[in-house]
Amino acid sequence: MIQTQAQLYDFLKTIQGETELAIDTEFKRVSTYYPVLCLVQISTKSATDCIDVLALDDLEPLFNKLYQDDCVWIVHSARQDIEAMHCLSGRLPTQLFDTQIAASLLNYPIQISYQALTENLQNVYLEKAYTRLDWTTRPLPKEAIEYALDDVRYLIKNYHQLKAQLFSENKLDWIVEEAQNLLNIDLYLPPINQAWQRVKGLSRIKKNAHVLAAQLAAWREHRARSNNKPRKWILADDPLIAYALGKEKLSDKAQKSFNDFLAKHISIQNIEISIDKNKPPTKTEKTQKIVLHKLIQEKANQYNLAIEVIASSKSLLKYIRGDRSVMFCQGWRYHLLQEELENAK
Repeated sequence: MIQTQAQLYDFLKTIQGETELAIDTEFKRVSTYYPVLCLVQISTKSATDCIDVLALDDLEPLFNKLYQDDCVWIVHSARQDIEAMHCLSGRLPTQLFDTQIAASLLNYPIQISYQALTENLQNVYLEKAYTRLDWTTRPLPKEAIEYALDDVRYLIKNYHQLKAQLFSENKLDWIVEEAQNLLNIDLYLPPINQAWQRVKGLSRIKKNAHVLAAQLAAWREHRARSNNKPRKWILADDPLIAYALGKEKLSDKAQKSFNDFLAKHISIQNIEISIDKNKPPTKTEKTQKIVLHKLIQEKANQYNLAIEVIASSKSLLKYIRGDRSVMFCQGWRYHLLQEELENAK
């Protein structure tokens, strides 16, 4: 395990010419808003090692390598890894290949685990003994380090096999498009005026309380980020809704903080939200949804895909209600479904 700047420099020199980087991370996210990055595991054709982020003062040389324009990140279920790295680096990779998404495009089980995919592709069984380990622990057990390294040892092999299958099925453009969707900064720093979408139960309260609830959610998000604390530590969903309905009152200190926040954020004062789309479907909408589902299922079968890869149940209902921002109205999905969607009208 790399724990000194000298070791890091030697490792980076070893992989200097490599552009295919298998990457995984271990982090802790219990008492903080942002993930605490603990380890970065990297494997290339020439070297495999893990970097003890907590032991190093200067990660800039590492970031300079990882974020080179010609480097492709090979990651399984990449979103959390990208986020954990972004919190420290402030950067996003230029090229990405997510092996979990690639597998879904080839009709492997939705959200297949790295262990299951590796066993399928490489006939190698990987242990899952340290999935709940506190990765801030030092020194780390040797077995835990080996477990962490296993998470990248087979990624490049998996990558090449999946890429070859995608090529044979004319789906390489699809995985490139999926990667671009993951490299959207709003996934990792969502606008605070959208924080209300995380509040459970918002669609069930009176409409005249929606704006206040959305403002409270934005204030909660702002404070959680500023203090690096989990949202629920600032304000859980149930009391947030109770405050919005006027059933409870904020403390004097919290009320002042909320008022000051609104005074500084004019856009939050005039926030607009739409909860109607969360309402249960009507009888007519249910019928329309069945018809649309059947049309998309036929197309999914034609391309050897699970229907969920193309369209979720929620997105079908949104589309019926006029929302054209759903995933299957864009890119390769729309290209497949254009005729079916026209027929469905």
